[in-house]
Amino acid sequence: MPTNDLANQPPLSSAKVPIIEERAVIHREVVENGRVRLSKTVHEHQEDVDVILRHEEVQVERVAVNQFVADGVAPPTPRYEGNTLIVPVVREIVMKRLLIVEELHILKQQVETHETETVTLRHEEVNVERYPANGATDASPDQ
Repeated sequence: MPTNDLANQPPLSSAKVPIIEERAVIHREVVENGRVRLSKTVHEHQEDVDVILRHEEVQVERVAVNQFVADGVAPPTPRYEGNTLIVPVVREIVMKRLLIVEELHILKQQVETHETETVTLRHEEVNVERYPANGATDASPDQ
């Protein structure tokens, strides 16, 4: 039996064998699946709101004094006694002496009152309607 020594023999001819490779190609396409319609409604309603208003009231009381200012003493200036502002009112007389005719006692107070005002309040409501693609009318819109 002859020995088959192919590994030791030179090749008679050479040939190339092609190798096949597969590749995936991905394409994207926009497809309409449906449509949506949005509508907005603004609702208004009147509501009474209690508010606290603050203002100041001034009470003026005239107090007769009729007292002369001593010679050489400066005329009296406004002063506070507690929360009351006292403003001396003077009159110059012929003798060139100052006579305190009266004092104004002014008391300032903060007053709070409750009042009801009507205000307009708004809130928005959005409705969403869904429709199938391509204008088909077999499905009803859902809210």
